[in-house]
Amino acid sequence: MIEPKLKVHTPGWVADFKTFIMRGNVVDMAVGVIIGAAFTAIVNSLVKDVFNPFLGLLIGGIDFSNLFVTLKGPIEPTLADAQKAGSVTLNYGVFINAVIQFLIVALVIFWVVRLLSKMHSGKDAAPAAPPPPPKSEVLLEDIRDLLAKQQTHG
Repeated sequence: MIEPKLKVHTPGWVADFKTFIMRGNVVDMAVGVIIGAAFTAIVNSLVKDVFNPFLGLLIGGIDFSNLFVTLKGPIEPTLADAQKAGSVTLNYGVFINAVIQFLIVALVIFWVVRLLSKMHSGKDAAPAAPPPPPKSEVLLEDIRDLLAKQQTHG
């Protein structure tokens, strides 16, 4: 006796999902996200270890990460102490650090894109000629010209 083969029905969206995932843009975006995550560690260090000390010196030694307001609980001198004590705090200094990090990332990306644009536009490649019009358009132009000629002569 021959047993029938079992066919597993795959939903239609699975093929669509495979097509979507394998698109070049999605893969490029995934690579960008991974590189961005790695770049975040560099930016965090740049802000925390390089820029914040200079900014702190310029504004009188203030450490942004310790700028906070205690909303509830014991008032402590540092954010770490307040968090250990269980205080509810509004950490606006941490927010300032995040804004500084964003501005640095935006500035670096701006300069990288600008550099890449200049490198790309600096090539001496002649601009590509526009593609020829489709045959249907050429035929329609010929018909238009013939009709216009008949009207002027007829």
